[in-house]
Amino acid sequence: MAEDPEIRKRIGVIQVAKTEYHGWHNAYRTSNGTVDLVVLADVGPRVIHYGYRGRENQFHEFGGEAGLTGGNDFRLYGGHRLWAWPEVERTYYPDNVPVEVVQTSDGVLFRAPIETAHPGTLLQREMRITLDASGSHVTVHHRISNHGSAETELAVWTPTLMKPGGRAILPFPPRAAMDKDHFQSVGPLTLWSFTDFADPRWRLGTEYLQLIQSEKPSGRFPEQMTGLFVPDCWGAYCRAGTVMLKRTKSIEGATYPDRGCNYEVFTNAEFLELETLGPVSTLEPGESSEHIEHWWLFSGAESLSDDESIRSAILPLVQQTAGY
Repeated sequence: MAEDPEIRKRIGVIQVAKTEYHGWHNAYRTSNGTVDLVVLADVGPRVIHYGYRGRENQFHEFGGEAGLTGGNDFRLYGGHRLWAWPEVERTYYPDNVPVEVVQTSDGVLFRAPIETAHPGTLLQREMRITLDASGSHVTVHHRISNHGSAETELAVWTPTLMKPGGRAILPFPPRAAMDKDHFQSVGPLTLWSFTDFADPRWRLGTEYLQLIQSEKPSGRFPEQMTGLFVPDCWGAYCRAGTVMLKRTKSIEGATYPDRGCNYEVFTNAEFLELETLGPVSTLEPGESSEHIEHWWLFSGAESLSDDESIRSAILPLVQQTAGY
């Protein structure tokens, strides 16, 4: 990644530099000395890179799409993206053109053009990225705006593609014996047509759900997916001793997508996704829906397998980041 020092800026002690990244000429690298973020501005926006300074990217990238721009085909590119639920044709609007970049007092705003061509419905997506002055904490503000002349129903949906070879962890609601105070269900565990809990990539414990990414899956379907409602709304991805913790806030009484899910996981032979979702909302012309995520990286989590090891290694990280 070659930097252009003439346009280097500093936001407090945060360094933001326009840079070239894997064939894209307009990307922005943000660093605080602990972690690096790279956001693409030739396409997207995509947060394409998140990792410790000088170490590997924790996000999955599609090498065959590196540096590509333009065209009418949707490309995943890799990293973290902003989608509109439900998953219909407009979700796959090809965001292959440059985005507006605005440096703010606490980060950088990336705003895509209004989606005017087919299959767009005049939505506009933007991300504002803020990195703390120290540590690994990143705040990502997502916004989708309706620039059409009619109302539209959607939820902000934010999938993050993780490198292969790790495992996702989501918490189940607390367990309790059946009694007069525990007659009602406590949350969904959703199924897609290709969800198969007999697949060896799943681990269903008492306290935690795990989904393991395998580059050679042996189950009936190469893809697996499920969703939960997580009141504390956190999920983790653990790979090679590094944990990415990704969390947001749940809104009491709100209607969430996919029969009540605010957190979903998906995997195939290439990657695994951690996905949070905002509430379903009906946007009138000119209205927007916002959704905020918080990310952290932690080192030293090894040999995670069962509820006890997760409780020991991951739960303290969740408690450490409570309040965001």
